[in-house]
Amino acid sequence: MPAPSSRSDLRAAAEARGRSAEMRVAVRLAEDGWQVLDSRVRTAAGEIDLVAEQDGLLAFIEVKARANLAEAAHALGARQRARLLRAAEIWLAAHPGHGTAGIRFDVLLLDGEGRMRRIADAFRLGD
Repeated sequence: MPAPSSRSDLRAAAEARGRSAEMRVAVRLAEDGWQVLDSRVRTAAGEIDLVAEQDGLLAFIEVKARANLAEAAHALGARQRARLLRAAEIWLAAHPGHGTAGIRFDVLLLDGEGRMRRIADAFRLGD
């Protein structure tokens, strides 16, 4: 496959990698007993990659795929965290009744070799 040459080609390749990473994470979540309620949720505040629930615990999940786990871990900045918090509020308003055992924000990291690391409760309001 030839290397992407234009900006739109690069964007499309990044989008495809992101979708693939999110699908892999969704499969892993299901294997771990989580019910994936929603994916690629678009709100007025921004996008939520995945929303999953297990035993009443609701997790808003940001997926970051990079060449290595360290790069992935540093890919979620303060502006993105604030956007995710606002998007989660919108999702919760539209889907009452979820998160009876709590709500958290997780980050799932993937590297180029397919390794996955979950940072549960990665940030909170005010971080």
